[in-house]
Amino acid sequence: MKEGPLILLLSLALSLLVTMLIYWLGGKASTKNKQNNNEKVVPYACGEEPPKVREVRVNLERFFIFTVYFLIFDVFAFLIAISWSAAWLYPLTYSVIVLMAVLTLLIARRRL
Repeated sequence: MKEGPLILLLSLALSLLVTMLIYWLGGKASTKNKQNNNEKVVPYACGEEPPKVREVRVNLERFFIFTVYFLIFDVFAFLIAISWSAAWLYPLTYSVIVLMAVLTLLIARRRL
């Protein structure tokens, strides 16, 4: 039997054991403040009560559009980065495809 997988498994188990031990010791050694001090939770120093936040609403449509743009530009940056050693046609093709995708998304967003 090869020693590589066994050493890898043992090092994983040992690292998990050390991590759990550090976490447990940190929980035992940390200070516990049982007393509820309301002044520490108020973010304003002037004595005003902070506004009550009932519910945080996220506009999922806007979030989705943002993630699509991020994905497009992320893939575009990666493709451009790996294509500099290739002919000039590849980066130009990638740029045109990304430009068309962004323009399509902008046009579709205005129609909604």
